[in-house]
Amino acid sequence: IPDMHLLDDLMYNFTENREEVAYSFRLTNHSVYSRLTINSDGLLQRFEWVPEDQEWTIFWSTLKDSCDIYNSCGPYAYCDVSTSPACNCIEGFQPPYPQEWALGDVTGRCQRKTKLSCIGDKFIRLSNMKLPPTTEVIVDKRIGFKDCEERCTSNCNCLAFANTDIRNGGSGCVIWIEEFVDI
Repeated sequence: IPDMHLLDDLMYNFTENREEVAYSFRLTNHSVYSRLTINSDGLLQRFEWVPEDQEWTIFWSTLKDSCDIYNSCGPYAYCDVSTSPACNCIEGFQPPYPQEWALGDVTGRCQRKTKLSCIGDKFIRLSNMKLPPTTEVIVDKRIGFKDCEERCTSNCNCLAFANTDIRNGGSGCVIWIEEFVDI
């Protein structure tokens, strides 16, 4: 959470191992009370207790624009606030009702233009995208991008793949096998 690192009153800890991925923080100013919450839409908020008002106030939130709302565009679409409308179907997909889509009604969901055949299908590269949720994925941290691509192209259920870590040229592999949202 890059903009939270600007705060001097917090010490952060990020843990990633075979058993868990966890984030925690500790306040260095013991006269301040704070709590971090995440709701069912994926909105992360930090609250601070204001003794004078006897209530919690939002100190920080991950919601920066409409694209930060979980699954705001539906499956196989990406959100970009610099376009109008902000929801755009991924290349190879189209909205079933283009007029409604153009007016911001994305309930029609992006649909594939052609059926998958599994033989000769190609992947397109999406850059500068937030990765979709990883609730239904295959992860292998031991292989690189080329091996990840080969594993995905040999699996007819594979819809997308990416590095698990993009630093220093990338490493690890994550493969999506269910429809993906929130990119």
